[in-house]
Amino acid sequence: MNMQFWYFIIETELRRVLRRARTEGDRGDAAEKVITIGAMVLLAIAAMAIIYNKVIAKAEGISF
Repeated sequence: MNMQFWYFIIETELRRVLRRARTEGDRGDAAEKVITIGAMVLLAIAAMAIIYNKVIAKAEGISF
């Protein structure tokens, strides 16, 4: 095949990818999302530990 044809295909695809990257507004915020999700996970683990300890303490306090 002709080299000009391949150049045209590659250039067209590159332009399409760049146009798509410019129109999507969510570039560069991955670190912020990772930190936010990590903080939420830590809070959830802490809440589960508190609830677990309270349930175990209550269960050990039951006498028959």
